[in-house]
Amino acid sequence: MKIRAFALLLLLVMAGCSTSPPIIEYTIARTALDSAKQVSAARYAPGYWHKAEQFYRQGEGFYRDEKFEKAAESFAKTRFFAEKAENIARLERLRTGEF
Repeated sequence: MKIRAFALLLLLVMAGCSTSPPIIEYTIARTALDSAKQVSAARYAPGYWHKAEQFYRQGEGFYRDEKFEKAAESFAKTRFFAEKAENIARLERLRTGEF
């Protein structure tokens, strides 16, 4: 019983600790958006591009509000959708002969 109480107390203490700002995730998300923008992802993959921008703005809001875990999640989604948009744009540009 004491072990369970200690584990619960430890869990509550850890949950109460603030997390550090997701600076690396923020930077990677911004870089992914920039890379997608360079290949006209908004033109060739507008759905993925829009989602990437939306999650990036959401992440910035969470970051400003110091909700760092939610910000990190949003930045990870930003990266995912931006990379998808970039890849689709690159393939489409290659297919159409636009370099």
